[in-house]
Amino acid sequence: MAVSFFDKWRRGPSAPSGPSAGQASSAGDDDAEGVAELLSECELLRAQAVDAGIELDGTVASLEALDQLTPRWRDAPGTLSGLGNDAGLYLGTVIVRTVPGARWQVWPDGRPMVRLASGRELDVVEAGEAWAAIGAPELAQVHAEAAEGSGA
Repeated sequence: MAVSFFDKWRRGPSAPSGPSAGQASSAGDDDAEGVAELLSECELLRAQAVDAGIELDGTVASLEALDQLTPRWRDAPGTLSGLGNDAGLYLGTVIVRTVPGARWQVWPDGRPMVRLASGRELDVVEAGEAWAAIGAPELAQVHAEAAEGSGA
């Protein structure tokens, strides 16, 4: 899929051929909203939420509601990985929208991370995968730690 803002974001603002090994690129101001929209799609998670009557509105309250879901997806192994990925991307979306100075960052291997204003990086996909598999860490707790770590 060719999405111009995403391709530009992955290359980085000053590296026309892509970031060097070990370097990440972050979304610039022009691209940040488009990247956030792309990463917040989370179709599988949204379907689970709708089935449970939860609105994913980008708030901490929606993370808390997700934490209360009965994990029926654990009985469907094919769903577990995709749902964990979506949960991590949604968690990152809420953090980027609600924690001052937080922004999306992508590593050369394509793994999206959230970088806090302090410089700390959060592997939100890993947190989402753990949440889907075992229920911990709770999504709202990861958000709270990110907000605390940013000085917000």
